[in-house]
Amino acid sequence: MTPPDTTRTTGPTPGAGPRVGVGITPFQEDAEATIRLAMGAEDLGYAQFGAAEGWSQDAVVLLAQIAGVTSRIGLATGVLPVWSRTPAAIAMAAAGLQRASRGRFELGLGASSPPLVEGLHGLTWERPIDRMRKTVAAVRALLRGDRVPLERDDVRALRLGAPAEWPVPITLAALSPASVRVAGELADHWLPFLWARSRLPDGRALLAEGEALAEKPSTTGVTASVPLAIGEEEAATRRIAASWLLAYLTRMGPIYPRMLRDRFGFTREVDALLASNQSGGPPRLPAAAEPLAREVTVMGTYAEAPDAVRAWLDAGADAIDLVLPLGVPEEQLREMLAAAAPSGVLG
Repeated sequence: MTPPDTTRTTGPTPGAGPRVGVGITPFQEDAEATIRLAMGAEDLGYAQFGAAEGWSQDAVVLLAQIAGVTSRIGLATGVLPVWSRTPAAIAMAAAGLQRASRGRFELGLGASSPPLVEGLHGLTWERPIDRMRKTVAAVRALLRGDRVPLERDDVRALRLGAPAEWPVPITLAALSPASVRVAGELADHWLPFLWARSRLPDGRALLAEGEALAEKPSTTGVTASVPLAIGEEEAATRRIAASWLLAYLTRMGPIYPRMLRDRFGFTREVDALLASNQSGGPPRLPAAAEPLAREVTVMGTYAEAPDAVRAWLDAGADAIDLVLPLGVPEEQLREMLAAAAPSGVLG
């Protein structure tokens, strides 16, 4: 078998139009519920289902299970930390998932965060951009049938014995300016999370700087990964939005607070949110923090959901991946999937 060409060839497909996908956070613990939600997403016409990996489910195993019970929906690691496996292990997993899904798989990679890398894997989170660059280069080499690039000459570099039968698009989750440029240079798609909707043009500009450095000219697609905060009534949407923001501002290290405060200028909104939730109890979204929630989540009632999703596509995203919240019953998650379904957004 001739290995596929896995150089950057995908990007946004001209004339394909926008797409709406859905996925889970890295903290989702119920694998069986996730599989049922993926099947439901396929029935509702979602283009892709993504599984992020943190410290609960192995995303590769979970997606292999989903591949076996679906036939149309695209599948993605959204995202796989570049620290949790060697490039060779990532490439073998990607090739295997591409076979299991018969060409429906997209490899999403990211630098993760210090709490996960150091607290679970026992590694030192340092020089993450360098780690991401080397990982992408090695994974691409292996998937196209080349020998793995090694930084030593005392061993014989190997190839994959079973490379991918279909090309594997690579998506990079990136937030810092330098890492977004790397996505533009090396990746097929850029996957920003908690990125302000009004600042998507800034991301496009950074991608363009990276694209100018690429060996082969290509346009990097923008897939906005956006927390879903919709409900039957406004009070529910505000609780879910506040829960999303509090989780990433207080428990995921310094990356997200720094980005939202310093780069996007939401210091007043962040401070108001944290002050309103100091005493515990159900998450509260004060009026002063609402502009932040509406900029970085899909927030609205079920009736407002299609317009709220469409706003991200109108703002410049080629695609949007809606991320399902934690702590919500499965039946309610199904309602959320139905309310934000592509037929209502793109129809």
